[in-house]
Amino acid sequence: MAVKRFYKTFHPEHYDLRINVNRKNKTINGTSTITGDVIENPVFINQKFMTIDSVKVDGKNVDFDVIEKDEAIKIKTGVTGKAVIEIAYSAPLTDTMMGIYPSYYELEGKKKQIIGTQFETTFARQAFPCVDEPEAKATFSLALKWDEQDGEVALANMPEVEVDKDGYHHFEETVRMSSYLVAFAFGELQSKTTHTKDGVLIGVYATKAHKPKELDFALDIAKRAIEFYEEFYQTKYPLPQSLQLALPDFSAGAMENWGLVTYREAYLLLDPDNTSLEMKKLVATVITHELAHQWFGDLVTMKWWDNLWLNESFANMMEYLSVDGLEPDWHIWEMFQTSEAASALNRDATDGVQPIQMEINDPADIDSVFDGAIVYAKGSRMLVMVRSLLGDDALRKGLKYYFDHHKFGNATGDDLWDALSTATDLDIGKIMHSWLKQPGYPVVNAFVAEDGHLKLTQKQFFIGEGEDKGRQWQIPLNANFDAPKIMSDKEIDLGNYKVLREEAGHPLRLNVGNNSHFIVEYDKTLLDDILSDVNELDPIDKLQLLQDLRLLAEGKQISYASIVPLLVKFADSKSSLVINALYTTAAKLRQFVEPESNEEKNLKKLYDLLSKDQVARLGWEVKPGESDEDVQIRPYELSASLYAENADSIKAAHQIFTENEDNLEALNADIRPYVLINEVKNFGNAELVDKLIKEYQRTADPSYKVDLRSAVTSTKDLAAIKAIVGDFENADVVKPQDLCDWYRGLLANHYGQQAAWDWIREDWDWLDKTVGGDMEFAKFITVTAGVFHTPERLKEFKEFFEPKINVPLLSREIKMDVKVIESKVNLIEAEKDAVNDAVAKAID
Repeated sequence: MAVKRFYKTFHPEHYDLRINVNRKNKTINGTSTITGDVIENPVFINQKFMTIDSVKVDGKNVDFDVIEKDEAIKIKTGVTGKAVIEIAYSAPLTDTMMGIYPSYYELEGKKKQIIGTQFETTFARQAFPCVDEPEAKATFSLALKWDEQDGEVALANMPEVEVDKDGYHHFEETVRMSSYLVAFAFGELQSKTTHTKDGVLIGVYATKAHKPKELDFALDIAKRAIEFYEEFYQTKYPLPQSLQLALPDFSAGAMENWGLVTYREAYLLLDPDNTSLEMKKLVATVITHELAHQWFGDLVTMKWWDNLWLNESFANMMEYLSVDGLEPDWHIWEMFQTSEAASALNRDATDGVQPIQMEINDPADIDSVFDGAIVYAKGSRMLVMVRSLLGDDALRKGLKYYFDHHKFGNATGDDLWDALSTATDLDIGKIMHSWLKQPGYPVVNAFVAEDGHLKLTQKQFFIGEGEDKGRQWQIPLNANFDAPKIMSDKEIDLGNYKVLREEAGHPLRLNVGNNSHFIVEYDKTLLDDILSDVNELDPIDKLQLLQDLRLLAEGKQISYASIVPLLVKFADSKSSLVINALYTTAAKLRQFVEPESNEEKNLKKLYDLLSKDQVARLGWEVKPGESDEDVQIRPYELSASLYAENADSIKAAHQIFTENEDNLEALNADIRPYVLINEVKNFGNAELVDKLIKEYQRTADPSYKVDLRSAVTSTKDLAAIKAIVGDFENADVVKPQDLCDWYRGLLANHYGQQAAWDWIREDWDWLDKTVGGDMEFAKFITVTAGVFHTPERLKEFKEFFEPKINVPLLSREIKMDVKVIESKVNLIEAEKDAVNDAVAKAID
């Protein structure tokens, strides 16, 4: 049953917000004065966790009811048409990282806090009464007061204009926007600012716990990104400012609040002199993702949450397109292939996965659709597919039409397809509906039939059990043979293979560029033809070959054993893309061996065979003037060499640690994690782990924190493991925002797995209370399923999680992850002997 939208009862036009936050007493008091149109009586306004003191309509007190289960205030206005509704309220200031909340940090040994906001999806109603729906766009005037100390500043969507005699900071009225994009913050902050060539103020803000130079990288990327988007979208940035704020506690990665974008510190701040290239790329893509939203999401907003993908998928594609424009030498589209494409293909092959676009009626279900691998990764693959069909000129023309017709309003996916169709002869909507409204993706079988004809068939691909419902897709084939642009039928006959092969002069390949969302299974004739010419393939072709074979093996359509001999063929590649694909595939072989068994010893020998020549070529120390490719290849090879227990690598890493023990933070960031992991694993004890945890608490460098966490959670020491689990609920050591990563690190460690698994089962109620309302909460289930692969763990997983299957945020995740573990258990049972035999042969 559809839940009634509050927008149907009242259309807000303008909010006057007066908000007073008291950090000491942990209280919020305020008034929300809303001018708008009363459409129906009674009017419904959103609130959550509030005490409503009074409601006035046009200056007169009126009757109201607070309905907690609907997060509503029901107001009998007694009028229709234009009205002013004034609501006086109070609310608690909570530590949930939702609504208005404190972020904690330490400076010179003193505990401090800054206040920030997070209103997406439905948390603005915890800060002020409002019609908290994307379609209910209005303008906002904010007056903000707090228990102000000397040296503190306040930020909001728009610039500050004055401080009145009562101590309220007033900000310029916003443009017309949705409530979930309102934002403000205050506290002791440092900043760096610049202006775009059109005069837009660009700022980066952070606590004073950070070195000033950590703000420089983000300031440069943000300025150039705003300028890039203005040109690409052919639509001016409509606000006077774009401020980027790093919050010490932040549940998501970042949030596109219009004019005041908020980030986790790790995704905004970095040391420009010592951060890995991979981390720089990641931070750049997060910033450009959020700034893409300033148009696509903020200027034009989805009408309702069922079109959430429209915001996220588009921003996810644009983050790569813009970084490629800003830093072409980074080859950022390669990162798209190793992250977004891989994530989407893995997740989307499990039966029961959500489609990109799905119906949402109850606001309680909104957070459950934030499946990153689908809404972000698969969605962006769809748009990359559209871009490759259209070309950039038509894409830009279509987008300009879209912004011109929908700015400051709301839109649906069909509005976007209609706009893009004005720039092409293709029916974009028809093509896209087959991808957006049904889950999963096809495997295209390419084979030479008995009559000598080359034929292609499509059917849905599953990893594990899956019910084939006869789904069909409009597949952009991107073939290097004479073939249709779009495959819309179940089967097509391309004609006589020998003739086609002779005309082409090269082996058949489909999905060239790996931009379409399908995989290919070639028959033996076609695959042998590709492999005979494998050195002629470019890096993306090689990545795609390994990617498709790996997925086919996961889906039990071929054997993993058949892939093992191929790995050695790619081991000497000078492409980080190919090396990534190589070790992604090699990592899958670990599930077939018991820790510390003879089979694992053989697998370690294979890892040594794959990595030793590259480690010898590159060495442990980063050399001046090295190519970006070599810089990016080295971490894969060092990690492989350490897994292989290569004596020279263990010794080299230990020596580097010993020489730099007094200043580990200054170690080159590209090798630092492996030096630290090696020390903890091979030379460490509880004392070293304790020392590194203290270092983790001391440093404000987000990248260094990640390296320390990776090292600490890899310990073999049982006393250290017990101490780590003891810190899981101590926010002074492990912030709730980082807890899932700590948990996953220990769970993936053979020695720590039992302790981590016992903790989550024993303290689930604490975890639910601490982060349970957060859209990231289901990740604890996802990462558990990502690690587990034995019948015993499957049984325990089901016993613990299946009783929680009716919790809306967790339901789909639990059902899917049971299938994920089941498919691994069945695969291992069927393939274990053949895979381990293939590994033994490869090292002979």
